[in-house]
Amino acid sequence: MRTGIALAIVALAASAFAVEMTRLQVVVKNLDGKPVEHAAVIIKFVEGRSKIGKKVMTTWEARTNQEGVLKVPSMPQGSIQVQVNAKGYQTFGQVFKVDEADRTIEIKLNPPQQQYSSHQ
Repeated sequence: MRTGIALAIVALAASAFAVEMTRLQVVVKNLDGKPVEHAAVIIKFVEGRSKIGKKVMTTWEARTNQEGVLKVPSMPQGSIQVQVNAKGYQTFGQVFKVDEADRTIEIKLNPPQQQYSSHQ
């Protein structure tokens, strides 16, 4: 009986410190709905409910594919900061709350704004 109780306590403690993970997909499009390929995407884990061990990645940097999609196979649930840089578009940045097992974030990039100068 003591062994059963000890195993139950160990299992409960392990689940209390377990990090809930999610599979994330970022879809980057322009205002016309066309995919933006080779956009640089930086994803940074900001905060969550569980403690994260040293072996869990908390920052990802990659580029979108030809369909404008970037897939992150496994990351901790919580708040993440997403930044997107692509040639010919304004930089995008926003914090998202991720609390489900699978999440797709669709981002629409704006064209660059006109530059202003007092020397014209």
